[in-house]
Amino acid sequence: MASERRVWIVTGASRGIGAAVAEVAARSGAAVVLVARGAAVEETAARLRDDGAEAVAVREDVAADGAAERIVGATLERLGRPDVLVNNAAIHRGGRVERLDPTDFDAVIATDLAAPFRLCRAAAPHLRTGGAIVNVGSVVGLRGFAGDAPYAAAKAGLAGLTAVLAIELARRGVTANVVVPGFTDTELTRALDERTRARIDARIPLGRTATTKEIAEVIAWVAGTPYMTGAVVPVDGGLLAALGSR
Repeated sequence: MASERRVWIVTGASRGIGAAVAEVAARSGAAVVLVARGAAVEETAARLRDDGAEAVAVREDVAADGAAERIVGATLERLGRPDVLVNNAAIHRGGRVERLDPTDFDAVIATDLAAPFRLCRAAAPHLRTGGAIVNVGSVVGLRGFAGDAPYAAAKAGLAGLTAVLAIELARRGVTANVVVPGFTDTELTRALDERTRARIDARIPLGRTATTKEIAEVIAWVAGTPYMTGAVVPVDGGLLAALGSR
């Protein structure tokens, strides 16, 4: 019955990890709201519908004023109360601190940290008991990498935000966790030259790049695990273990 299906909101869902998460959720029988700012999200949602899924595309820049409220409002109107929110949308801009344009830092914080906060705030009152928030972090947020101050600051902040959400939402039976992908095969990483990719793979104990499906399946598992909250879940091929503690 329609009332028994779970409703997911997935940001950054036009491609990469976000599209893979939407596909895994849809295969489980969930209805999915796919959020992204580009037209490609319409095509991704259409492919899911062609496979028999209930999928809605919402074209929004998550960092825009009022976007969080519009996304949640569209979900309530078209699919009902959400069960799962996956904050995956992110941008990356880097540079050494002394050369970094402050506007680039601000833009990354706006999309990668402030936007997830606003979406969690907008969605939290509507999440059903047994619901879940899964925030997509990064190895960079847990270890220092030169030239990555904006992304590292945003992803570290996202981990802290998730810990607070886990405490605040626990009484309602809503979980909040962070999944930390390692080096993953996406359009962004494919743009790197082969030598760079090989050098990164060599640092990963499992010796290879992750597929988006591998990351998405862990996100789906975390979203469906009722007694884990406030956790940081690496899916990185052992990279964090290899890098060691801070």
